[in-house]
Amino acid sequence: MTTETHATAAASGAGATAQFRETKKFSGDTSKQRVATLASRVINSINETVRQEKVTYDEYNALKAWLIRVGEDGEWPLFLDVWVEHSVEEVANANRHGSKGTIEGPYYVPDAPVQNTPATLPMRDDEPGTALLFQGQVCNTAGEALPGALIELWHADDLGFYSQFAPGLPQWNLRGAIIADKHGNFQINTIQPAPYQIPTDGACGALISAAGWHAWRPAHIHLKISALGHQLITTQLYFQGDEHVADDIASAVKPELILAPTERSDGNGREVTYDFVLDPQN
Repeated sequence: MTTETHATAAASGAGATAQFRETKKFSGDTSKQRVATLASRVINSINETVRQEKVTYDEYNALKAWLIRVGEDGEWPLFLDVWVEHSVEEVANANRHGSKGTIEGPYYVPDAPVQNTPATLPMRDDEPGTALLFQGQVCNTAGEALPGALIELWHADDLGFYSQFAPGLPQWNLRGAIIADKHGNFQINTIQPAPYQIPTDGACGALISAAGWHAWRPAHIHLKISALGHQLITTQLYFQGDEHVADDIASAVKPELILAPTERSDGNGREVTYDFVLDPQN
């Protein structure tokens, strides 16, 4: 039987590419001047690196072979989301006054099952891991509660795999969209995810190995928080004490995004409270 542990970089990459093509909308009206500016900056940076580092033809051909493999393995979403997106996010959210955002990553799937708070994410009857109650409130920058705010939440399981990107997992495992109550409060029952390595059997893994880097991401919960009349925020929350909080391969951790769960008084796992502040729409 094929299970999540049989997940491959190529299959995950193909899934991420398909999701991107289906769900990401972007305009094609960027001016020629803007395209020329950005493309020239990137190309000039590459050429300057070649000159400064005296790149050989063997190294150049190795780069060409690797770029071809990135495409063949369908790992462009993974490569860009791990090594580039954190800078794009930093620029995009520089003027926000509310909660901190961070990268979305390649494994978001829209239209997860909707529930009212209190909620429990879809999971297997024998879902491994430590139970986690994640709760908090959504308000605006004036401190006013945002009734009916939507909390989209998804994360890896206790083995580090995401539903719809690894075989054998139920479609919506550990994915959900929760509607806050009239006071903007929410309670979500899930499990505490585990740290994981990004796929290493494809082109990105080859780069990591060749460079002597590690492939680990700290355990994290992905979220999108939205409310009528306010800017959506995409973020990830991490866990205090995780050994990879300080050296996340995706460079996505921020001090404001680190959780410190405590043991529940009823002995049923752990709990943590984290509030979100949304900026008004421009």
